[in-house]
Amino acid sequence: MNDPVIEERVRRAVSRATGEDVAAAPVRRLAGHASARSYWRVGAYAPGGGRPASHVVMVMPPDARPEEVTEGGRPAVEPFVDVQRYLAGLGVRVPAVVAFYEDDPRGGLMVLEDLGDEMLETRLLAGDAPRPLYEAAIDQLARLRAAAERAPGGSVAFTRGFEQDLYRWELDHFREWLLEAWKGARLSPAERELVDREFDRISAALAAEPKGFTHRDYQSRNLMVLPGGAQAVIDFQDALLGPRQYDLVALLRDSYVELPDALVEAMLRRYLDQLAAHGGPRLAYGPFREVFDLLTVQRKLKDAGRFVFIDRVKKNPGFLVSIPASLRYVRDAFARRPDLAPLQEVLARHVPELAP
Repeated sequence: MNDPVIEERVRRAVSRATGEDVAAAPVRRLAGHASARSYWRVGAYAPGGGRPASHVVMVMPPDARPEEVTEGGRPAVEPFVDVQRYLAGLGVRVPAVVAFYEDDPRGGLMVLEDLGDEMLETRLLAGDAPRPLYEAAIDQLARLRAAAERAPGGSVAFTRGFEQDLYRWELDHFREWLLEAWKGARLSPAERELVDREFDRISAALAAEPKGFTHRDYQSRNLMVLPGGAQAVIDFQDALLGPRQYDLVALLRDSYVELPDALVEAMLRRYLDQLAAHGGPRLAYGPFREVFDLLTVQRKLKDAGRFVFIDRVKKNPGFLVSIPASLRYVRDAFARRPDLAPLQEVLARHVPELAP
């Protein structure tokens, strides 16, 4: 059941933004996944041209902070508005910001264009062929990255990035929540020494990679499939600087959709071709894949720990079902990175899902 106070707030926001009377419009809460922000549809979504029949209102908690840990203090601008403007300027399809109201002590309200309910994930579940969907997502990502690398700057995303201590913090998030809180494991001093050393090595190697604009969570639940097949990007407020492979790991090693290995390789090769075609560098597949696999280990360990954190701290168990896929990705990446065998051996003693 909806909160009548929030219903009234979001209706008022839409009326204020559009000048229309929406007092009788239906209000429905939309899935917000793990975000502290909530999303509400005011009106009934109807795709097509003409006057929109509905809007989405983002309700932001007071003193909203980045959903994910990010280096640096709180930005002076609202990240969603800033990154939306930046991406739209690059030609990326993003929801239009109709209005943003910061003057409510109960939290900000942002009125957005309604892009509907069809995510890449839901189209896959409905039976759409995966390859065309992923080709479109890959092509868009390559165009975005190439354009951002040609003209870096102009967004809050360029003021923060994945540095060594942030990668390491995320790996410790896995140790604290998946290994210790979920598995009940305690590393011996010798095991802890090896894990710390390997986590430091992974973090340093990833931090040394060339950085550019990174969505951070470019995956099947953040790509909206519009009527006609175009894809729009959402949930970009945590964008920052990171390696080219990072958004590819989010998309192709998605905790919610598992893809065949052959499709993953084909999409990685397509990305490299598209990146070069749009003015980016021509990169060799082998070294690029090695970093992709290393990032898979780092990102999916973090995700597994994050899902436990969301359950234990945010009281949302809905992501626990995605832990097995995350751990399978790490296990498979370990198999492609024999230099990580000592780390795999220690972790697998306590997390059998990581064993070869």
